[in-house]
Amino acid sequence: MTRAYIGLGANLGDPPAQLRTALQGIGALGRMLAVSTFYRSAPMGPAEQPDYCNAVCAIDTALEAEALMDALLAIERGMGRVRSVRWGPRLIDLDLLHVEGLHCATATLTLPHPGIARRNFVLVPLAEIAPGLHIPGVGPLDAAIARVGVQGLVPWRA
Repeated sequence: MTRAYIGLGANLGDPPAQLRTALQGIGALGRMLAVSTFYRSAPMGPAEQPDYCNAVCAIDTALEAEALMDALLAIERGMGRVRSVRWGPRLIDLDLLHVEGLHCATATLTLPHPGIARRNFVLVPLAEIAPGLHIPGVGPLDAAIARVGVQGLVPWRA
């Protein structure tokens, strides 16, 4: 079994419900270990879109990283995700953030995810569920959070 950390985000429809549905699908890929609090964050891309609901989960899975990424993309497609505008609004976004013991850069997958160190909406929930995690290229999560800050990130309230 391999431990994997997955980022979730949505800002269309009912974002918390979208995350809960995705978590059910992710749970079928292995043993769910932890799910962070849901957080509200401003969009990274075009400003003319709703705030995001973000979370991170940890699973133990028998799937290899590429197969896990393919399964996450299948969950997105099954939920109606259409990739059109980079960083645009979406029903669901699933990012394979980190797989313990694995560093890779292929045409379809880069691990650890290259955006982790710049995204408080990933770092804060990740630190919540795995406070001692050290990610190559990112370092200790608390130090990374101190660098990017927590501005604009609040627990999701309905």
